[in-house]
Amino acid sequence: MIKPADVSTKRLISLAPDNWVKWVTQIPDIVAGEILNSEFQWISRESDVLIRVESPQQGKFLVLNELQLRYKPEMPRRMRAYTALAEEKYNLPTYPVLINILKASDAEIPTSYASNIAGLRAIQDYRVINLWEVDVNIAFAQPLPSLLPFVPILKGGDNESTIRDALRILRADEQLNQLETVLGFFATFVLDSAIVQQILRWDMALLEQSPWYQEIFSKGEERGEARGEARGELRGRKEELYSGIELALEIKFGNQGLELMPIISQITDLQKLKAIQQAIKTVNTVNELQQVLSTNLT
Repeated sequence: MIKPADVSTKRLISLAPDNWVKWVTQIPDIVAGEILNSEFQWISRESDVLIRVESPQQGKFLVLNELQLRYKPEMPRRMRAYTALAEEKYNLPTYPVLINILKASDAEIPTSYASNIAGLRAIQDYRVINLWEVDVNIAFAQPLPSLLPFVPILKGGDNESTIRDALRILRADEQLNQLETVLGFFATFVLDSAIVQQILRWDMALLEQSPWYQEIFSKGEERGEARGEARGELRGRKEELYSGIELALEIKFGNQGLELMPIISQITDLQKLKAIQQAIKTVNTVNELQQVLSTNLT
């Protein structure tokens, strides 16, 4: 029986911090030190992981890891801000890395922030790693246990055989076996849910124990509950469901999923909205979801 576990970004990176910083910086002789507090005076970002590192050529510096489920246009400005805050707090130069987990579009993702106001320039470079472009063999060969839960979405990892290989490694290590729910979650993006159930040999309901799952399918509900307080119970519940559905569509299917919101917003029956929200968790394509919508529109 799988138990709830700490599968946060910090937890994943702490599995093999030396190999992680070697990978994200491409500096072969770098050595990881302490994983630092990434809470700053004005902002706190749970997805940030700051690591104090050292190398013979660069000396002591920080590696800032920012993991995003999907890239957002505001990230260049955020990377500039997080880098500056880290350097100010710890008085060390910072190597910022933006790691995007799922592909949002075919648009090129920028690797720097730049502004120019009356001749005064602000420039911040950062490294971008898109997991869908990372060869799945890196997770097995380095080794990089931090990447094993992401195997299904790595390049060449979207097949049953490779996912089973990653699962065997996770299950064989007491330190890693609690990451199975994360692997299962990302496997649902590339395989039919029934196949994922068969591979992992547990009910898909266990995914709800994963913080990754909770982040995707609960934030919208929390946002809707806050709106509902001022709008009446029934209307508030509808707003809650709309918000949860919109967030889930954006994360699982990107802009293509959001295109379905005008249709979904025409549905006012609470039970039908709940059915759609549940369906998003199990369908594999937008076409499958459209079939569900057709049923609930009648």
